[in-house]
Amino acid sequence: MPAGILEGMSDSPENPQQPHVPRPVTPGTQASFGTYGGRPVSFVRRGTRLQGRRQAAWEEHAERWAVDVPRHVANTSVHPDYTFDAEAEFGRKAPLVVEIGSGLGDAICHAAEQNPDTDFLAVEVYTPGLANTIIKINGRGLTNVRVVEANAPEVLATMLPEGSIDELWVFFPDPWHKSRHHKRRLIQPEFAGLAARALKPGGLFRIATDWSNYAIHVRDVMAGSADFENLHTGERRGPESPLTQVWQSGVESLVGGAPVREGRAPVSTGHTGPNEGVDETGGWAPRFEGRIKTSFEAKAHEAGRLIFDLCYRRRQA
Repeated sequence: MPAGILEGMSDSPENPQQPHVPRPVTPGTQASFGTYGGRPVSFVRRGTRLQGRRQAAWEEHAERWAVDVPRHVANTSVHPDYTFDAEAEFGRKAPLVVEIGSGLGDAICHAAEQNPDTDFLAVEVYTPGLANTIIKINGRGLTNVRVVEANAPEVLATMLPEGSIDELWVFFPDPWHKSRHHKRRLIQPEFAGLAARALKPGGLFRIATDWSNYAIHVRDVMAGSADFENLHTGERRGPESPLTQVWQSGVESLVGGAPVREGRAPVSTGHTGPNEGVDETGGWAPRFEGRIKTSFEAKAHEAGRLIFDLCYRRRQA
């Protein structure tokens, strides 16, 4: 029996000669840590029910724009034997950009509209978000966007061929503020390894967050990866650092722009990392001009929070 499999359950008393058949599991994926229901995952599985325009768009256009993925242990899993063929899917050979957590599709559809010579793959587990993306694809007459309902680590580990994508985007991932939930954050050392596998040498990994603690977390994780180099090492440090500005302003002691209720701790208290007063490390990228300002980012600005952009290049093999 091959290594890297999920342990089978014990024999049933009624069928002692017929044990459950173990299922192969891709190393580094959610399934490799057990099953989706048994361990924390890096995403929140929000509602999947479709109604109205979303339901109509999904029924009419999903066959055309949604990648049909064979499943494995859950309805967002990807069977490890499946490989995505971008050239066959798009009918051409072109640069491929993958966005993890594409939400309602605002960023990826805007980018696709502005860059018709590039192909885009939206990866999301929130079905209504994918339906919204399909609505935008149709409404704008786009042909260079596909959507896939799938768990990101499995997409990077097995679904995408090694060295097949030009850019990987993760914009505003769930911050998982509480310390005991930090393990659920998407960007971890293992994820960085999967990103390196899928990216071409020289490919870019773009990340954005509106929470300082996650920004520090990402910077630390990526600094520990031998596969990537920060394109802005040492830049925007000291008084110019958004981290310095957050520390000095205390803006993250507000929740949604409103003061915390008396007797309640701010959402970020104890979760923003040590307040050093001045960030001497820097490494923050300028705002990525190719990222449209979505309503989500606008709300962060309205609340007074700052945006942290980071950009890394996959080192040459």
